[in-house]
Amino acid sequence: MTQSIRWLQDEIADRMLQKLDIVKLEVRDVLVIPDFPGSYARFLTKRFQGICFHSAPEAELSGFDLLKFRMTRFWNSSLKSTPLVSLDDYKKTGRINLPDNSVDLVFSILFIQDLADPKHFLQECWRVLKEGGLLTLSYLGPDTAKELRSEDLAQQFPLKKLASPWDMHDMGDALLGERFSDPVMDMEFLNLDYESDAVLWADVIALNLLAAEGRNSTPSAQLPKKLTLEVVYGHAWALGKHLAKAQDHVAYIDPNQIGRKTRSDSA
Repeated sequence: MTQSIRWLQDEIADRMLQKLDIVKLEVRDVLVIPDFPGSYARFLTKRFQGICFHSAPEAELSGFDLLKFRMTRFWNSSLKSTPLVSLDDYKKTGRINLPDNSVDLVFSILFIQDLADPKHFLQECWRVLKEGGLLTLSYLGPDTAKELRSEDLAQQFPLKKLASPWDMHDMGDALLGERFSDPVMDMEFLNLDYESDAVLWADVIALNLLAAEGRNSTPSAQLPKKLTLEVVYGHAWALGKHLAKAQDHVAYIDPNQIGRKTRSDSA
């Protein structure tokens, strides 16, 4: 995403924090993916005293901006230094470069729709979360930019098929399928109005909505004056991590995970 829609990232992060207000959770380590300069970090720091940020900054940050970002997160983390998490490495290797069971909260803002394998991302979140940790996320749902899906416009400006064309019910099922507990999902439509085709087009590009063959297109047809964003929100808990993954609706437990009480013979 680009600076032109930083306001949207901030707005969605703020709405996610409001939903987090009712959640009882002790947080020491949080993974923010992607992480970007915004006021939400200050609110997380205020809500969870002594929090430590594990940040996956946007790839576009470099040079002085990246240094400034690192220093800000250092102060947000109560002067505790942690290595940055690389989004590029994740997209190449499919692995979040954090140890198993290392964070209490994963805070993911408008990210899943850009991934080739959203289900694998859920698996990685499960891996890095501690027992009792929380995944909270937002992403663009399948009705995003429906105004550009008319036959005429779709031929000129082919939209990318969202990598996660799941509505909130699909995401809830996917979370359960990856062993998360008690998923809570909701959705809203945000309607953006435009006076300029150029501004709308800039937002379409910034939101990464165009298919590869349409990214170098220049609008020649009249564009709609409105853009709809379907924003899906959800959170779910990482519980029962000591249990093996269920097969055929049966959970199997490694015998080594079963504790056994012993009693000494009376004298």
